[in-house]
Amino acid sequence: MKELILVIHVLAAVALVALVLIQHGKGADMGAAFGSGASQTLFGSRGSANFLTRTTGILATIFFLTSSSLVYLATREGTPASSVVPSQKTETAPPAGKPEGVPNKPEGVPQAPRQSEVPSVPETPPK
Repeated sequence: MKELILVIHVLAAVALVALVLIQHGKGADMGAAFGSGASQTLFGSRGSANFLTRTTGILATIFFLTSSSLVYLATREGTPASSVVPSQKTETAPPAGKPEGVPNKPEGVPQAPRQSEVPSVPETPPK
């Protein structure tokens, strides 16, 4: 299912790019006003613009729907997103000679007193 939608998506993208490149810009109508043969085209004098515009809109809708479908199918699979950068897990070992729960104390920095060493302040009754 995913492959079929992907093929339709790529074909719609290529056709959309081709149709946008085929269309004339707004400044191209000036040459048609002086008889460049626009009325001799397959679709008539203004028929090609309407046909190409309508076809471009339909292909843009197909492109949008296939994009949304591919996103839905990709998120529904439940596989985690992969990264371009390989992840390297490095485990840091605790410093030698110290137990695991003791934090490192920089030298020259006084350590705060522990809770048991702080004198308790008696509460004063409210007045």
